[in-house]
Amino acid sequence: QVQLVESGGGSAQAGGSLRLSCVGSGNTLSSVCMGWFRQAPGKEREGVVIIYPGSGPTVYAGSVKGRFTISRDTAKNTVYLQMNSLKPEDTAMYYCAARGNCGLNWRDYTDWGQGTQVTVSS
Repeated sequence: QVQLVESGGGSAQAGGSLRLSCVGSGNTLSSVCMGWFRQAPGKEREGVVIIYPGSGPTVYAGSVKGRFTISRDTAKNTVYLQMNSLKPEDTAMYYCAARGNCGLNWRDYTDWGQGTQVTVSS
């Protein structure tokens, strides 16, 4: 099992940037699929981006492609989500997850962090 802790959420103006971090323990994050997911109030959780093990490929949701970037720091056992050109519709609780099947379906992931709130104002 992987223990995950997110940080870096907060408030931003539309067009601004935030960087989220997800630190793992109990397993090496680089050896498993990792994903960032988000859930806005009253909406279903949705996949934002996933990264395959190692330096594997990434898959982005269409709504964030070109604006968000996922990356790993293997030495720090950390996965990042750089979010640029933020929009009010990006407002949500953001979660990192591990050990899925490398897809954007949140139901396939077994290990979750507690989430970090991102609020974007217009």
